[in-house]
Amino acid sequence: MMTSPVRLTAAITHEGRWFVARCLEVEVTSQGESLDQALANLREALELYFEDGGLTELPETPILAPVTIHLPPS
Repeated sequence: MMTSPVRLTAAITHEGRWFVARCLEVEVTSQGESLDQALANLREALELYFEDGGLTELPETPILAPVTIHLPPS
């Protein structure tokens, strides 16, 4: 069976010794000791996620925008 690629968005943060990769379209998160490992683990987790539930329609791509706030002096 031929599959077609689906492009999703990942947000990666560095938390302690871990890189944490979160998919912004669906609630799937993974981690790794390197950026590449975190993304590979997220890819695997997403494939398992969609394997279980199937993909009936493509998730909506989020709008990414910077937000500036002013913090009180410490």
